[in-house]
Amino acid sequence: MSETILAVLNRIAASSSIDDAWAVATSWFAKLGFGRVNYGFTRFKHLKTIGDPEDALFLSTCDADYVKRYFQGGFYAKTPVFRWAEHNSGACTWSWVKDAFEAGRLSAEEAETVRHNAATGIVAGITVSFPEVSSRSKGALGLIADPGVTPAVVDALFAARKEEIMAVANMMHLTIVHLPQLSRHRALSPRQREALEWVADGKTTQDVALLMGVSPAMVEKHLRLARDALAVETTAQAVAKGALLNMIFQRLPEVAQAAR
Repeated sequence: MSETILAVLNRIAASSSIDDAWAVATSWFAKLGFGRVNYGFTRFKHLKTIGDPEDALFLSTCDADYVKRYFQGGFYAKTPVFRWAEHNSGACTWSWVKDAFEAGRLSAEEAETVRHNAATGIVAGITVSFPEVSSRSKGALGLIADPGVTPAVVDALFAARKEEIMAVANMMHLTIVHLPQLSRHRALSPRQREALEWVADGKTTQDVALLMGVSPAMVEKHLRLARDALAVETTAQAVAKGALLNMIFQRLPEVAQAAR
């Protein structure tokens, strides 16, 4: 018997890591004909930028070459569906992109991304733009239809399965944003995290030294390294950023943290 949608949602909600939630959701999307999935989320959006890319979360099931071009090369920001997601919440299929391209309503830059995608077999899909409670946050999901699937087929599928697709997408997103966002660039050691947590509780350096059983100089070293890891100037900023990234006051595995 195939897994029910409620079972999928429960598995995502019970995930203990971003990787686990991502794996469950993308496996379900793949069964619908979307084997390639992209997801992005930032808590540091400002005006027309997503902030420091090192602070944003990018996930993809696409191959390494595509990921490098799409995310690291900034290709995503030039696509019409990304620009739609910047200013809208909800979901849309990509039929409107095809219609706008054929009618000449896209900018030259957007049209070029459509041609480039078409050359690699990317012609149909669904974009989900998640509503956010903070003006600094934004998350979006792109489901790329498998090769040979037309926009019309995706339209029909979305019309029939929209509630399920949105339920899985939203559960995945809500689960991910509440889990620790770990990367090699922003990793904190257990002692650095502990020091930040005590500071967040209002403890002085002397208090933290007593609580951690180390010297005040060692506490200062932990805090300095935490500031360096989080790319901030002050300890107060480190506490705020660590909390935003769910890196403090969380149960984290005491293992080397994988890059995203």
